[in-house]
Amino acid sequence: MGIIVNKNTKAIVQGITGTQGSFHTKLMLEYGTQIVGGVTPGKGGTRVHGVPVYDTVEEAVEKHTANASIIFVPAPFAADAALEALENGIKTVVIITEHIPVKDSINVMAYANQVGATVIGPNTPGIITPEECKLGIMPAHIFKSGNVGMVSRSGTLTYEIAAGLTKRQLGQSTCVGLGGDPIVGLNFIDVLKLFEKDPQTEAVTIIGEIGGNLEELAAEYIATEDYPKPVVAFIAGRSAPPGKRMGHAGAIIMGKAGTAESKIEAFQKANVEVAEKPSDVALLLERLLKQ
Repeated sequence: MGIIVNKNTKAIVQGITGTQGSFHTKLMLEYGTQIVGGVTPGKGGTRVHGVPVYDTVEEAVEKHTANASIIFVPAPFAADAALEALENGIKTVVIITEHIPVKDSINVMAYANQVGATVIGPNTPGIITPEECKLGIMPAHIFKSGNVGMVSRSGTLTYEIAAGLTKRQLGQSTCVGLGGDPIVGLNFIDVLKLFEKDPQTEAVTIIGEIGGNLEELAAEYIATEDYPKPVVAFIAGRSAPPGKRMGHAGAIIMGKAGTAESKIEAFQKANVEVAEKPSDVALLLERLLKQ
């Protein structure tokens, strides 16, 4: 079944009539995801790839009992879209949009916390439970159902490492993209807890990058909680210069914190194997799963 989303997930697409919303709705439908409705104010009554479009989330939820939403709304309005979904009882919200103002993201996370909802993103490739449900923009053909849980701050590295796992017949239970912004909903520890409870997941891959301290906190959690499943990590940005933002808004080293070295060291102290390059992840996992 994987975690968070599965074949029973019923999703709406906010911003479905835009270029990205429409394009990815088609791909998600082709993958078998249950996209039951779309929301674009002023476009109610139309259809996109056969999916009915509504003016409000309230209407869409009322008609289709949706329990998840994926957001392709432009940055200035994305927070309002997320809050609208949360206010109408949607419990899983995936925010693809990047460049959302930090203050807006803080408001969304605070409200999600209040109502007990899960937010993935912003600036995320989304989430996929292979062969069941894809709520995101990842290339679905590289994923294969299996027993390795993946959680990542980088979209493209997720694809590269997932493709490497699939090539070696190591399927994935669920792959979660946390998002590359400084403020995100789910973090590594949240996802590690979910993977721990998931009977399908037998090992976990953490894909981190420079900036912030999410990886260090995850390493501390693994060590102090004596995490019961094998974990392999990969950290991007070993040669990144301090004070320069690298790709993601959250990927910036401030002072001595957030360096690749500090993250690698934290994982090694927690007895987590750290891959030197993306292609090593599958080899390390193979070895750990055979033990």
